Amino acid sequence: MLLARHGLTDLTGPVLAGWTPGVHLSEAGRKQAEALAGRIAEVRLDAVVSSPLERCRETAAAVAEGRDLAVEVDERFGECGYGEWTGRELKELAKEPLWQVVQAHPSAAVFPGGEAVADMQRRAVKAVREWNDRLGEKAVYLVCSHGDVIKSIVADALGLHLDHFQRITADPAALTVIRYTPIRPFVLRLNDMGELRLPEGSEEKDGGENFTGSDAAVGGGSGTT
Repeated sequence: MLLARHGLTDLTGPVLAGWTPGVHLSEAGRKQAEALAGRIAEVRLDAVVSSPLERCRETAAAVAEGRDLAVEVDERFGECGYGEWTGRELKELAKEPLWQVVQAHPSAAVFPGGEAVADMQRRAVKAVREWNDRLGEKAVYLVCSHGDVIKSIVADALGLHLDHFQRITADPAALTVIRYTPIRPFVLRLNDMGELRLPEGSEEKDGGENFTGSDAAVGGGSGTT
């Protein structure tokens, strides 16, 4: 499975977009998606699967272009349900008591009016298992999803407790590759940017992510740090 995060949007970094509708790739994000598609143009894909959110579907569409494949949407790869945190700036959310729970003990975190991080991981990992079964052991497929979802899938593949998933990074348009076998998964690449570079000027979208020097940005961050 090739696991890709969507490209940059105008909200990536400073704002927790979550399930906010109408969040599309920015110009920089479209360039990232095109570059990602170019990197794997020679890789045979049996399916391209996406979160239902626009930024992922647009990234997945760039990968599927020129292939005899339609992008298949699976809501289980959708963003974590951040509830009342949706649409708020990360620098404000970092002051909430729940922020430290998400950082240090995410398996116990439930977003107000939203989803538990553990439930997000369960539905995403279940989706991976079902796609593996559906496509078969020789299949190669791409899933385009979101930072926290990707991190939770990688944690499962590495055999890590969910409380360690903040040690994993999922940058915009980065690629993670996991090979699943009947016995165990193997993480072959992690957050691989290859020749991808952030477009000029995108460094300004830091959004103050390094809140304490060690915090992980909820939602995955902008990839500029």
